[in-house]
Amino acid sequence: MRKIKIGTRGSKLALWQAYHVEDLLKKSGLESEIVIIDTKGDQILDVSISKIGSKGVFTQELEDQLLDGRIDIAVHSAKDMQSNLPEGFEIIAFTEREKENDVLLSHKKGINLKDASQPLVLGTSSTRRVATLKHFYPHVKTVEVRGNLQTRIRKMEEGLCDALLLAFAGVHRMGYDDQIVEELSLEEFTPAVGQGSVAIEVATILDSEIKNQLIQACNHQETSLKLRAERAYLRVLEGGCSIPVFALAHTEQDQLVLKGGIVSLDGAERITLEVKGSLENPESIGQELAEKVFAAGGKRILDQIKSTLNS
Repeated sequence: MRKIKIGTRGSKLALWQAYHVEDLLKKSGLESEIVIIDTKGDQILDVSISKIGSKGVFTQELEDQLLDGRIDIAVHSAKDMQSNLPEGFEIIAFTEREKENDVLLSHKKGINLKDASQPLVLGTSSTRRVATLKHFYPHVKTVEVRGNLQTRIRKMEEGLCDALLLAFAGVHRMGYDDQIVEELSLEEFTPAVGQGSVAIEVATILDSEIKNQLIQACNHQETSLKLRAERAYLRVLEGGCSIPVFALAHTEQDQLVLKGGIVSLDGAERITLEVKGSLENPESIGQELAEKVFAAGGKRILDQIKSTLNS
């Protein structure tokens, strides 16, 4: 068996994900090596993701190397993956999901999101998080902050903001749990689709025997069901990184429950709905939720968002 070449971005968090996949492969008796690739999203740090263009900003260069065989698999944060992959690519596995919550991380004590009497500036590069804050906590100011986690923490400590609004998974994986000052509720801060899981992407032309070995080694069945529903929802809404949509699935006995919605950029309107269905067809549950969100006014909000971002 040849070595599996694992393509990854070079940040510490991306490398954590690559080493995690390497460990899963090793447990299944598969040898691998890690190949570090620079992406457009890593190179352009002074412009917000919504302005660079949300499609493939962290994936394009990895996909180029998948196609020409320089790497066999690309490892991504599942939340960074666009809902429609370019032709010739597929996601074959999702690793077991970490806790999905957003958190506040700070070097300061006494940070309180709910205390409107204290001025608070949060650093984030997510339109979903900014719009959610505007809806629930309009007194909070935000500032754009990009770069890897270590760069963001340095900017915060230099005074750019009081705290960072981040995914628990990345903070935990990098060992910064001691700086978490608040874990935010999934009701208010319903996460981005796929948050907390690692996605394994391949070119469809990859040998089917190798694909099956990779799936056996890396795919977590329950996580996969949840993310297939969430990503189907995102696909209908055509939501890239710059669209403030959210969805989170969980299982109840033999049913899959998907809750999700959309929030306007100014935070004035927020639609959130829930659907349940059979574990047999998670994609249909995602599509059903999208249709309900559209019918409840989500289509109008989405059109407004796209119009604003394109102007």
